Amino acid sequence: MPAGTIRGKGNGVMDRKLIKKIKPIRLLILDVDGVLTDGRIIMDDAGNETKNFDVRDGHGLKLLMRYGIDVVFLTGRTSRVVEHRARDLGIAEVHQGILNKAEALAGILRKRQLAPEQVAIMGDDVVDVPLLRRAGFSLTTADAPEYVQEAVDYVTKKSGGRGAVREVCDAILRVQDKWSDVAKKYELMMPS
Repeated sequence: MPAGTIRGKGNGVMDRKLIKKIKPIRLLILDVDGVLTDGRIIMDDAGNETKNFDVRDGHGLKLLMRYGIDVVFLTGRTSRVVEHRARDLGIAEVHQGILNKAEALAGILRKRQLAPEQVAIMGDDVVDVPLLRRAGFSLTTADAPEYVQEAVDYVTKKSGGRGAVREVCDAILRVQDKWSDVAKKYELMMPS
């Protein structure tokens, strides 16, 4: 995909309506299982849990934070692995074991003094739909169920745990005119 091109539902070029939703984003809230991971949970005989995270997703999140967009993990499950991943990425706010994500969102917005229009939320399952409906910009993964895809503004081309989060990070940076700085820093070729 050429730099500056952003794709939304149906892989069509992002329209002005989506660009308008992305411009004010100051916070990205992410579900974990199925968004940052492929949704599989691996447990050994001792009950130790392992998850697979995409390194490019992590770098995308670090870029996003470097350019002024904060990141929060908000998940229904509780896992020490998530704490470790958040710490590794420099993400300070992690909410685990959350049964009512919409209620948690209200608290996050109050604490940060943000309007819903300033928040992007990415989830992938039925429990995320009420939360997604409250976001200024809602997203899901290519492998999310159809009813979740129908409830959001943007469906990634990539699957959860396989680059979907990086796709979102890059899109936000491009729409907010921060991508040229990223490209310059990493000596990327820009179209003329």
